[in-house]
Amino acid sequence: MLQTFTHYFLHFVAIGFIAWWFDKKNWKRNWLILLATMLVDLDHLFATPIFEANRCGIGFHPLHSQWAILVYMLGVIFIKHKVIKLVFIGLLFHMITDFIDCLWMFSKCEQCYLSSEIYKWLY
Repeated sequence: MLQTFTHYFLHFVAIGFIAWWFDKKNWKRNWLILLATMLVDLDHLFATPIFEANRCGIGFHPLHSQWAILVYMLGVIFIKHKVIKLVFIGLLFHMITDFIDCLWMFSKCEQCYLSSEIYKWLY
């Protein structure tokens, strides 16, 4: 219950703080832009099954892959256009949120960790 609350709080509420921090004057527009980055989860539609409760999406879904995450990090660092940079911030924060969720799941399910892409990256 707390894990689910935390996950969705970060995905929907915490991004409001990011939007405000990024540009106090345009925080509502920025919050909507950050909400739109949730569309990255459409890559779940390519998974079989589409949803699996004990599967870590980091590394499993194409837009959650290590290469995609690297692109998001580079976008945050190098993109100068404010709106595009905000999109990359949103995508990267989404990955961080999903990673936190994975760590929480791994703490309860060792097999989930051992079968995750994160484990394969490390070993």
